[in-house]
Amino acid sequence: MISQEQIPAVVDHMIYDADGKKIGEARHVFLDERTGEPEWATVRTGLFGTQETFVPIHEGRVVDDYLEVPVARTMVKDAPHMDVSKGRLTEQQERELYSFYGFDWDESTSQGAGGTAGAAGTAGAAGAAGAAGGSMGWESEAEQPGPPTSRAMSSGAMPYGGEAGRGDLASVQGAMTRSEEHLRVGMERREAGRARLHKYVVTEEVEQTVPVRHEEVRIVREPITDANREQAMSGPEIMEDDYEVILHEERPVAETETVPVERVRLVTEERIEEETIRGQCRKERIEIEGINEEMPYGTTS
Repeated sequence: MISQEQIPAVVDHMIYDADGKKIGEARHVFLDERTGEPEWATVRTGLFGTQETFVPIHEGRVVDDYLEVPVARTMVKDAPHMDVSKGRLTEQQERELYSFYGFDWDESTSQGAGGTAGAAGTAGAAGAAGAAGGSMGWESEAEQPGPPTSRAMSSGAMPYGGEAGRGDLASVQGAMTRSEEHLRVGMERREAGRARLHKYVVTEEVEQTVPVRHEEVRIVREPITDANREQAMSGPEIMEDDYEVILHEERPVAETETVPVERVRLVTEERIEEETIRGQCRKERIEIEGINEEMPYGTTS
């Protein structure tokens, strides 16, 4: 069981489950209004720690500089979130937490009414009334002394450092902590688009000029001279004869061949741009009443 003397070792310290898994940092400690013993601690959960979840600590133990509780971290993540802006847990809220964590509400209230030691119970309707009126416990609201409204006002757990009717989440041993919200900006990576390479075939008309050769016939006449007379007179004197020459020409012949010309690939590059994120953050302000701030420290007006 955690005692009030051990609360400074819990607040702003890490809470682990029995398997050594980190649950979170304790932000506030809530006391049982009946016994004054620590009963719940809140830890920051959710994105950037924007929510607070209740963890039962009445069966926990302080180990070195952290607190170990017998509930699993996965269970705490699924625990119901409570609105404690009024600085205390109502009976309905505490019943819901007891039910979620598997605690016996009836057993805890009967222990509180009888004043027995052990795990701190709830300061619910029957428990709070039993502590005030002895070992009696009322099963219905009609048997409870006083108006129903006062009964509702006295139910639930209160934060460490507060008293019934004036508990405050930020009050610790007479001091008041001023808190403010800071804007935390995180980054998420998402798909912004896709690029791909697609190869397809097109047909183009290509022109190329090349030289083409061909043969033509030209008539050459030679006069009869002493040098060629004998050759010219070697045949019959008069006869019919034919002589032909084969002409040649070049004709372009085209064929295609495939040759590699370049390699194309995709490469991603990161670019850094400045983007402004705006949000609303709340800040607490503390007004000082009854003393003069200009007076020396430790004096009162």
